[in-house]
Amino acid sequence: MAPSEQEDPPRSPSTPTRRRALSIGFGVLAVPVIGAAAYQSIRDGSSGTDVRSNLTLVAPAAAGGGWDAFQRELQQAMRAHSLVGNVQVVNVPGAGGTIAIGNVAQQNRPNMLMVGGTGQIAAQIQFGTESQIEDVTPIARVVEEFAMITVPADSPHQDLDSLVEAWQEDPAHLAWTGGGSFDQLVMTDLALAAGVDPGETTYIPSDGGGEAIQALLNGTAQATAGGFADMLPQVEAGRLRGLGIVAPERLEGVDLPALPELGYDVTLTNWRALFAPPITTDEEIAELEALVEEATATPEWKDAVQRYSWREVPLGHDELVDYIESETERIAALFEEIRG
Repeated sequence: MAPSEQEDPPRSPSTPTRRRALSIGFGVLAVPVIGAAAYQSIRDGSSGTDVRSNLTLVAPAAAGGGWDAFQRELQQAMRAHSLVGNVQVVNVPGAGGTIAIGNVAQQNRPNMLMVGGTGQIAAQIQFGTESQIEDVTPIARVVEEFAMITVPADSPHQDLDSLVEAWQEDPAHLAWTGGGSFDQLVMTDLALAAGVDPGETTYIPSDGGGEAIQALLNGTAQATAGGFADMLPQVEAGRLRGLGIVAPERLEGVDLPALPELGYDVTLTNWRALFAPPITTDEEIAELEALVEEATATPEWKDAVQRYSWREVPLGHDELVDYIESETERIAALFEEIRG
């Protein structure tokens, strides 16, 4: 099961908070962490500091989250086929992944890859962080993960239309929960498609997918748009009921409809891409792209894709730059709807 990235609860972007001050402070402290790990990686590597000799994979969250799982699976694929002389994973948690952005942006060597994506863009908009995804160099988009609209097993709602009808009648009474900013974005997108005002909806933020599941099970919330890999085991165990998958089409082997076939044009995905420091040259970008392509073609990586229910959506540097720009605009528009 792939744990969700953990993010802070929402706040008004115009209101300074102690969390913001702490995040900036932690960002300063985290620079030596990456630097020390990079030094150890170089010292233990076969030779040199190029990307094929030594590589640091940065997970912008604590161990056990979705970003961490991605990087450790990538590390395993690289090690299994000796694609890099020495490859290490470093965790730099905080502020929805934006502390790691700030630290990678300050590095003066190219042999570093941070995983990021939808969650970081959501966090930088939601919390008004100084660090932005544009501060680092996009290398390649790799996979995306889908959300599942889920309710408790004893919920009166047997299908999505039933849930939406109750939601339309009393948005404040039907409480949603989620394990991070991305889950709230999906809920907002569904609300707009269903003609519900997101600003009138009761949303209870949870600290990760596990806490969101507990909120459903104890009756605190009535629905979630949680990560597919988090929710599927609970559905299979009979604790929760899946009503639909937030994906363009049905997933192979999953007996749940995709939202578009139910009449709701909601396809926002939790995509994950790799980023390098801003000093990375065109030649080094090409070398890192080639390395990612080789690693994601291995049997070990293919097995991880299946285990975590990811979908491979490869995209190179040039296309990824444009994609990030469009995704940032799309996510910013959804947050405007949340704020009303």
